[in-house]
Amino acid sequence: MSPKEAPRTSRGGGSRFTEALTPGRVAMAVLAAVTLVFIFQNTREVKIRILVPEVTMPLYLALLATAVIGAACGFYFAARRRK
Repeated sequence: MSPKEAPRTSRGGGSRFTEALTPGRVAMAVLAAVTLVFIFQNTREVKIRILVPEVTMPLYLALLATAVIGAACGFYFAARRRK
């Protein structure tokens, strides 16, 4: 049998679920959960000034929008690095 024809086996006999739970993924899941708890605990109205207009909105929406924009930037730059 050539190396290309060798059957793939999992490392250490673990299941796909346990192989998917790497320390980095667990840390990111915990960080995402803590971030969401922080965002939704802050529900008071705040004034936000973006360049010129002043907007009054719940703080959790501003925090959530900032988190989504940050995640989108992170995914964009990570995708560019892989190319």
